[in-house]
Amino acid sequence: MTEAGAGAGGTPAVESPAPDIRIAGCAVWLPPRTPVADAVAAGLCDEALATATGMLSVAVAQDEPAPEMAARAARTALERSGLRHAGTDSGSGTGSDRESRSGGVPGSGDASGSGDVSLILHASFFYQGHDLWAPASYVQRAAVGNRCPAIELGQVSNGGMAGLGLAVDHLRAGPAAGEPDRRVLLTTGDAFRPPGFDRWRSDSGTFYGDGGTALVLSSAEGFARIRGLATVSVPELEGMHRGDDPFGHAPFSHRPVVDLDACKKDFLATHRVPQVIAASGAAQDAAVERALAAAGVTLADVDRFVLPHLGRKRLRAGHLARFGIAEERTTWEWSRGIGHLGAGDQIAGFDHLVASGSLGAGDLVVWMSVGAGFTYSCAVVEMLERPAWAATTPPPTSVGGAA
Repeated sequence: MTEAGAGAGGTPAVESPAPDIRIAGCAVWLPPRTPVADAVAAGLCDEALATATGMLSVAVAQDEPAPEMAARAARTALERSGLRHAGTDSGSGTGSDRESRSGGVPGSGDASGSGDVSLILHASFFYQGHDLWAPASYVQRAAVGNRCPAIELGQVSNGGMAGLGLAVDHLRAGPAAGEPDRRVLLTTGDAFRPPGFDRWRSDSGTFYGDGGTALVLSSAEGFARIRGLATVSVPELEGMHRGDDPFGHAPFSHRPVVDLDACKKDFLATHRVPQVIAASGAAQDAAVERALAAAGVTLADVDRFVLPHLGRKRLRAGHLARFGIAEERTTWEWSRGIGHLGAGDQIAGFDHLVASGSLGAGDLVVWMSVGAGFTYSCAVVEMLERPAWAATTPPPTSVGGAA
């Protein structure tokens, strides 16, 4: 994705995304927050672990299905991009036109319908509510209402960034004859519910939050552009989330609750930790280096960073200390009140920065992501202007505040 062929020595050659691949709209829909202190008091979470993560709260859905939260975010993102959504509201819970917890007011402008959306991509981490079902088609029906391809993506926590790469490649192919523009709707949506997933314990060091995100990309118009984008895989580490369990015949064949720590322990029992760390770090570094090279910038040129919504200890080890990133240049003070949104951290974090007025024309934002497999992604985004729906001035810093 976004990388062309092989260069000297077999190294993948990097080709910068075309300059007209732009972000036309973004949004996030989040349910109410549950304080971490409440989870500790209820015995759901270990107090020492909670302290180490530095997390304050996580977004917890009530009855909202994961794809419905994605559809709510999609309707707002489409409105902000100038497209009128033609989907049919499912009637499940509260519609995004009545409650959009994304920190800004949906844009109005001249709505031109959703016919310009030529591809819909939906990424998810966990169960979407039905078996042998197509959640991407649900998002299409509920938020768009057209007949373009609607495709579901995996890639776990890196699903949103994987979708971004596919969207850029689609747009770079150019509009078909007679098409003035192409737009891609990329959504994510997850709800980490029991009994299959324990948001406090299934992945120690990371607390999981529920919600939906959406991004509208355009081949012609937008308030920001993709300057660089790269993804690097390390398939020799795929067993870290598989462990020693044999392949099952159905979901949860071996464990009733996802336990990533048990899988990691099994994997590391037969693999040398230094080699695992080296392979993982090399891939992460390569993704960042390639994206920066495509954009023609260095980390010193970057104004803000959107990183995975990990606990503070993991965030420091995997990103802040590794790349010399100051915590205040990230979305940590917001994300510590949201939780890890599965595939949606990067879109959600960017939406928060834009909607809160924290970004202006010329600002550079780097998105970093990692997903089981393992895959590492990095994107460099340049703000071209502050959209009309964004706040005009950034809010005062507030610990754990969620715009």
